[in-house]
This record gives sequence, C-alpha cells and structure tokens, in this order.
Amino acid sequence: MLLIPAIDLKDGHCVRLKQGEMDDATVFSDDPAAMARHWIAQGARRLHLVDLNGAFAGKPVNEAAIKAIVRAVGDDIPVQLGGGIRDLDTIARYLDDGIDYVIIGTAAVKNPGFLQDACSAFPGHIIVGLDAKEGKVAVDGWSKMTGHDVLDLAKKFEDYGVESVIYTDIGRDGMLSGVNVEATVRLAQGLLIPVIASGGIADLRDIEALCAVEGEGVMGAITGRAIYEGTLDFQAAQARADALAG
Repeated sequence: MLLIPAIDLKDGHCVRLKQGEMDDATVFSDDPAAMARHWIAQGARRLHLVDLNGAFAGKPVNEAAIKAIVRAVGDDIPVQLGGGIRDLDTIARYLDDGIDYVIIGTAAVKNPGFLQDACSAFPGHIIVGLDAKEGKVAVDGWSKMTGHDVLDLAKKFEDYGVESVIYTDIGRDGMLSGVNVEATVRLAQGLLIPVIASGGIADLRDIEALCAVEGEGVMGAITGRAIYEGTLDFQAAQARADALAG
C-alpha cells in the first residue's frame, strides 16, 4: 500500500482545506519544496500535488511552486499533479517540467473527449480524479453535484486508458472523520485499473483498514491533514503498511 503525502498549493503556500472551501485554508508551510523534501525523508514513495488556485481558475496558477518541488524531488520519486488542467498543451508542459502523472478531474466529467485525447496522447501518464458523495460525482471544486454514478463513469474512463482512479469521498475530505473504505472497495471491485483512496484519513486505523482491502485493487492512499496535524505519523504508517503487505 502506497501512502502518498498531499501538498496542496494556494498562493504559493502549502495549505489544507476543509471540504474544498478555499476560504477555510490552514497554511502549513511557506516553502512547498522544503515540504516535499521532508516527506521524501520520511519515506514517501510518491507525492500528490494540487494547484488549488488552478482548480478554481481552470488554468495553472502555482506553476512556480510546482517547478520548485519537481527540482527538489529530482528523480527520487514520482510526482502526480492535479488542478486546473484543461488542455493538452498544459499536460505536455507539466510532463516536460518533470511531473510523472497528470490528474484530470472536472474536465474529465465535463469534457470526456478531452480525457480520451489525453490518454491517447500521453499513455500511462493520465490519472482521473473522481470526487463523489453518496455515489454521485461532483465537479468544480465540489461546488456542483452531477447525476453521474461514480462507478459507471470510472468504467467509461477505464476504457479510455487512464492509468488509475483517485477516489475522494468529499463528505469526509479534510475532516479527519475516517476514510470511506466501503465505497472505495465497491469502486475498486468494479474496475481492472488501480484505485487510490483519498479523503478522511485520520489515523493508523484507516491505513490498516485500507491495507486489508488492498487485494481488491486499492493500491494507495493520499493523506493530507492527518500528517500535517499529527494524528498520523507518516513514517510509522508507511512502515505499518509495508509490514501488513509483507
């Protein structure tokens, strides 16, 4: 089980939001590149970056901070990035900058043809991010609910050739209320590609619960607020996950 620290970028800072509210941001670091180095030192094997301003603006905003992180990480571990990615040129630029995986969320739901084109142009580099509540997909920074069933949409995107799916339960994200294991497993069982869990991870019990269902296709978990506020010790959690896998 891969534990993936999240570095959410707002105005060049590393922050965390509660339930996607831009006005409810806690700043954890003014130096995102140093934060990236910190998580690598703690044993991270992949990083998850989100351009929060970009997600709301629909175009890259924190590119300078993202480039600084990529320079700091070097070739040590893969980096995945989402937020404001709406066209193939942006994907190409980020991949050229050294990003390994580009995450497409709202644009995938609103413009499936764009996702299909991205998977064709950049095979193996496209992850789709699906944010859902009670089985239905949300878009636009979670501000709008759609009628799309999350599993139906994920199957369609799997056919396009996405590398994996990040599944976020938006009712739990940033709330330290526990990961929605059941919904994550339901999605993973319906797909052949891996699922990465996101949203609500609070402590080691959540990691253990996810490790118990790794065989269903849950390859990893993104963790943010818990590792920043100290309810989850990242290094200990990755060691525990490795031990359970062994």
